[in-house]
This record gives sequence, structure tokens and C-alpha cells, in this order.
Amino acid sequence: MSRVLVTGATGKTGRRLLTLLDQRSVPTMAASREPPTGGVHFDWTNRTTWDAALDGVSAIYLVAPMGAGDAVFLMTEFIELAIDRGVTRFVLLSASSLDAGGPAMGQVHQWLQTSGVEWAVLRPSWFMENFSEGPHCATIRDERAIYSATAHGRVPFISAHDIAAAAASALTAPVPPHADYVLTGPDLLSYDEVAQRISAVIGETITHYSLTFDELVARHVANGLSEPHAQTLAFMDLIIADGAEDRITDGLAQLVDEPPVTFLQFVSHNASVWNRP
Repeated sequence: MSRVLVTGATGKTGRRLLTLLDQRSVPTMAASREPPTGGVHFDWTNRTTWDAALDGVSAIYLVAPMGAGDAVFLMTEFIELAIDRGVTRFVLLSASSLDAGGPAMGQVHQWLQTSGVEWAVLRPSWFMENFSEGPHCATIRDERAIYSATAHGRVPFISAHDIAAAAASALTAPVPPHADYVLTGPDLLSYDEVAQRISAVIGETITHYSLTFDELVARHVANGLSEPHAQTLAFMDLIIADGAEDRITDGLAQLVDEPPVTFLQFVSHNASVWNRP
């Protein structure tokens, strides 16, 4: 095959996907606003960067632009250009809570599904790496605390490595998937249980502070987020509290032969990131 374009190439799944494709000897092009060496500058909101990213590309891993209010319009316009340039397969990173035709990536999902192209949509649950690279890392390290409005809701946290492995499979499968996959990890955990498991590995007590919606919004705003963004994030916690993520699926097993990363494996591998400075 010709090259796979990986958008979001410096993100949690993108950089891991590049490694996996390289291990399979699949030619790639890393696309990002700040691309790694050998990559291409790509900005969803700057159409002048689109053409160069598509040179010699037959498949694309699609990661939505962060914070762009017209993300759906931008992505569908880019996909149409890519089709005109000869791209035949698209793998979209969406979210477990977004069905085809739903908001945000649900709209792109539906567009791909009815477009006639080769497609797959990956709908992972929450990333394990939110605790090692994302918003919870600093509070675990500096305050020995996790803050959420998830109450006792449980989540089948999934490793970014497993999501990348699913993407590699969908991008390179001889037969186009033409399906969406809800991807989960093997462990259903509340945030209290997450705190307990990290505590057990690092040998210090991590406390999960269960906040109300308004308390979490105020915390996000105090940390520099806009009020609408803060409310969106807090609302996502409420969805967890209501049980929306309380399930384990076989979506990952449909694409990947290896067993999924467990939460204990993830914590053991990443224990050093929570060491105090």
C-alpha cells in the first residue's frame, strides 16, 4: 500500500500508531501542527496545509481538531478532498458515547458510513493515559488527589496502545472493515477504585474527591478553561455517574489478537510519572 496519513500524530494514539505501522513496515506520514522529524505540517483550520499532507496517501487516520467549532465541516471537506486525491480508506477516532448521526464525531461517522469509501470508526471508552499524560496526572503527582464528578460510575478504561493497535488493524486489513467498534479495556473501575489501584502500586494514598457538577466546573475554570468547555467536561463526568460507560465490549478483540492492557499493567508501567519532583 502507499502511505498512511496519521493526523494527530503527536497525540496519545497517533504517536503510538506511527510506531506500530513502522513495525509492520507500512509507510506513514505524520501530520500535526508541530510534526515530528520527517512529518508534515498540518492544521485542520488552515486549508493551505491540506494538499501536501495528502501526497502519496491511500489511507488516513482521522483525529478531530481540538477546540474547532466547525470540526465536522472541516473534516468532511478534507475527506472529500482526500477522496478526490485518491485516498480510499478512512479510520475515524470517535468516542464510545457517540453513535452514528449523533453530535460531533457522530456526524463524521454517519458521513463516512454513507459515502461509499472504505471506512472504520473506533469508539474507545476513556483513556488510561488520562491519568499518566492527561488532566489527572498533575493532581495525582502534586496533590495525591483525583477530582471528578463521576460519583460511583464505572469506566472500562482502555490503553492508548490498544486503541492504536485497533487503528493499525483497521487501516491495513485486506478487507475493508465497514464497521464501527466500541473499544473498552478489560476492567470496569470507579474513580475510587482507580485511586486505590494507583495507591497500591506507588505506596502512597491517592484520594478521589467526588465533586458536584458546579464544583467541578468551578475547578476547571480556575485552572484556565472557558466556562463552556468546563461545563462540557463536567457533563461528561455526569454521564459516567449515570452508568453510560458501565460495559465491556468485544470490539477490541474483533481487531486485535493480543490481550488488552489491564489497568494494573498500565499503573505498574507508569508508576514513575507520579513521583514527586
